[in-house]
Amino acid sequence: MFARATQRAAARPEWRFFATLPRADRTLTAIWWGVLLLRGLLPALFAVTMGVLIAAVERGESLALPLTFVGVVFVLQQTLSPVHQALSANLGDRTAAWLYDELADMTVRPPGMGHLENPALTNDLTMARDFDLGITGPPMRISMDFIASGLIELVAGLAAAAILFQYTWWAPLLLLAAWASTHWLLREGAIWRDRETEAVREAQRHADYTYRLAVDPPAAKELRMFGLADWTVDRFRSQRRRLFELRYQATRLRERPVLWALLIVSVANAVVFWSLADSAANGDLSLGRLTTFAMASITASMIAFGTLSWALDDAAAPTVATHRLRGLMGPAGALAEGARSAEGRPATEVRFRNVTFTYPAGTEPVLRGLDLVIPAGSSLAIVGQNGAGKTTLAKLLCRLYDPQQGSIEVDGVDLREFEIDSWRGRVTAVFQDFIRFELPLRDNVAPAGAPDEVIHQALAEAGADHLADHLADLDTVLARGYPGGTDLSGGQWQRVALARTLRAVAQGAGLVLLDEPTAQLDVRGEAEIFNRILAATRHSTTILVSHRFSTVRHADRIAVVEDGRVIELGSHEELMARRGRYHTMFTLQASRFGEDAAVATGEEGGDTR
Repeated sequence: MFARATQRAAARPEWRFFATLPRADRTLTAIWWGVLLLRGLLPALFAVTMGVLIAAVERGESLALPLTFVGVVFVLQQTLSPVHQALSANLGDRTAAWLYDELADMTVRPPGMGHLENPALTNDLTMARDFDLGITGPPMRISMDFIASGLIELVAGLAAAAILFQYTWWAPLLLLAAWASTHWLLREGAIWRDRETEAVREAQRHADYTYRLAVDPPAAKELRMFGLADWTVDRFRSQRRRLFELRYQATRLRERPVLWALLIVSVANAVVFWSLADSAANGDLSLGRLTTFAMASITASMIAFGTLSWALDDAAAPTVATHRLRGLMGPAGALAEGARSAEGRPATEVRFRNVTFTYPAGTEPVLRGLDLVIPAGSSLAIVGQNGAGKTTLAKLLCRLYDPQQGSIEVDGVDLREFEIDSWRGRVTAVFQDFIRFELPLRDNVAPAGAPDEVIHQALAEAGADHLADHLADLDTVLARGYPGGTDLSGGQWQRVALARTLRAVAQGAGLVLLDEPTAQLDVRGEAEIFNRILAATRHSTTILVSHRFSTVRHADRIAVVEDGRVIELGSHEELMARRGRYHTMFTLQASRFGEDAAVATGEEGGDTR
């Protein structure tokens, strides 16, 4: 029974929070606790020293030593407070940093991506990510000071009660029971739980999202173009109001419990003070002892409804969320780890065999029994309507997910049998939402490092050699928020992302995945870039996802994907001759683009490999 009780106590949010502090900084935590205990004992010590001082006055003794004790305790009370406040802020910052380090580690460690798209983890992930921004509550550095204040009051109240035992056994028990009853009567524990319900978290997430729409740059253009400023502000206010209403419902104090609390503590204090007065009147208590016990009785009130639970609520919630995510993110983003090396793969072919796949939050399969063979060293273009599953094929090849049914085979070996890092070392990709590092051009092309000549070659092959000449050098930061930094246009950024992929090809990647890699370039620029890519990747297997047929037609083969299956496969000429779905899509696009259709229909040549 004791073991179960200990386990339940250790699982409580507040204890999990306190257990986290030494992990952030063991030495600082020990000092913080030491100063906290000393501050908690000082009110009781002050009551004792005041009693000793008054007793010395009564007896006509020297006041030097009693006054010294009173002065030391008084000075410590005044000076330790700012010192402890600084310790709390420092420990809060380090605890927040430790929690953020934990979150970053557990987020990037799983080899898959399922944990980032699992709706069951969204609220915890939002809480753990944003808790120290002052959005969901006070930052940790402020919460730590509130927690310290609450604990000091608790220690001071208990120490004062211990002093009262020198007077009589029942007085401290009566006061402690009365003041402790305020916690139960005002439902502070229930309030704590109710402030962290799923409804509250959901309201917090919606309010935070709307707030970010208003203050973050990506949405700025469309909010203004579509006149959504008032809509955004009104939505933010309504969501925030909803959050406040939920929290108010959880924290409001009803009149009847307040009246009962006042009645109980008033009666308890009246009984104790009447007893003290009666003892003093009967000569059983000296003036010095009366002073000590009276001050102790007043100090015992510090254990009443204070700030401790509220502060622990704000601090424990992200701590518990982070620890909970540690246990859930790993399995949610787990992939089977193989033992075979992928060196030199693919050498023969890549084959999708009856592949069916559904995203973690999805209900309908994106791919449905898909079969596809891609000969090694060839180029394949994948076309189809939005949502047909084109990008999903690329993600599965990168092993960001595994199919629920069927298999992806490389040279006859199931992809899941390869070491994940070994296989990814053979794959390079440009996705539609490619990353833009706020780092120098050098690090954007080669984050893991590469010789300058390799970087310049990759930029040239991506048609971005002029970019290196335009900037001061490869060390120019690609963000305006840094000294000497600059930003790029969408097309320039796309060329940098392509250069990153081509640099990987130069350093040994054998499978190139291009998911709408030139969507921000015009048709002529895209055709020119893709010709460069085909030349640079002529010894690699290249898979292109694109909606522009000026690019698609240059691939060795084209796969038309619809409803999660390949419905047509062949070269541009073969598919046009069949007059099927590809012919319809090609003809429709060509009729829309006028002059650019000349490029799509072949009036400008290119490397067809």
